[in-house]
Amino acid sequence: MASEPPAIPSGLLNDVRGILRQARGKAYAAVNAAMVDAYWQIGCRIVEEEQGGVARAEYGSQLIRNLSRALGEEFGKGLSIANLKNFRQFYLTFPEAGKSYALRSQLTWTHWRLVMRVENPEARAYYIEETARQQWSSRALERAIATHSYQRLLKAPQSADVSALNSNPLNFLKDPYILEFLDLPESGDPNERVLDTALVTNLRDFLMELGKGFSFVGRQLRVSTETSHFYVDLVFYNYLLKCFVIIDLKTKKLSHSDIGQMDMYVRMFDDLKRGPDDNPTLGIILCADKDETLVRYSVLSENQQLFASKYLLVLPSEEELQTELERRHILDWPEEGGVDE
Repeated sequence: MASEPPAIPSGLLNDVRGILRQARGKAYAAVNAAMVDAYWQIGCRIVEEEQGGVARAEYGSQLIRNLSRALGEEFGKGLSIANLKNFRQFYLTFPEAGKSYALRSQLTWTHWRLVMRVENPEARAYYIEETARQQWSSRALERAIATHSYQRLLKAPQSADVSALNSNPLNFLKDPYILEFLDLPESGDPNERVLDTALVTNLRDFLMELGKGFSFVGRQLRVSTETSHFYVDLVFYNYLLKCFVIIDLKTKKLSHSDIGQMDMYVRMFDDLKRGPDDNPTLGIILCADKDETLVRYSVLSENQQLFASKYLLVLPSEEELQTELERRHILDWPEEGGVDE
């Protein structure tokens, strides 16, 4: 009677699986980087040929059509007219990429196709940096671009100094926040408990919308004094800002009492929860609407720990979002500031 083969030790099996998965990941990354570089070089050669040929749009169009036909017989459908035009645009958008700096290997060709259609150079640089640092999927990048994540920052980052960027909350916080992923009806404001529950249920999407560095601490977190108990709707910690970020949900228009309540919450949190190495707590009032005049003449205009942002339950149109951003820019937000004491 043949003896059964010895059992494979679970540690050995898991280690080998890990080695193979890591090798596949490295191989995919290497192939992706090589292909992206090849697409840039193809785009470069097309542009060089166009510039050396007849200076007419018809010439460039015919050149790409003929090139696609000739290459398709040897390399297949991947070199279609549409793709060759994308390679050409890739080079024109990033003409120095292959000369002065390496293309970011964390970005796939799908990422590059999305980001090269962003017209604002500063916004393009932001999306490239965030995709690489946060390992955004192409779907996450597409949503960030579609919702103008860069333009919604309270202060769009201008510096390449990472330590400087990571000290200013205005580089992290947004207005408005877009919460279409909650799938709540736009008509009929939800009560605060429904909104709170929906945000926690969709926590992964909410963290993506909040931005980089946020980790969830808890909901309805109790803060107690000798005589009273208070409950903060949502509490996060941002490991880049090195501070707690507390969020108070308001499904109605922002009021003076909302601002005073958040001011109290932030002071209490700093006194009772903040650690010796933490920066001052930030408080965000996430509200359905706000009066910019009220914001201007309240403590929000000067306090670098308090912020009020609107939330939108549906994806706005380009015109609606532009209107929201223009309303926000009525305010003169401070140019400098941070959470360092």
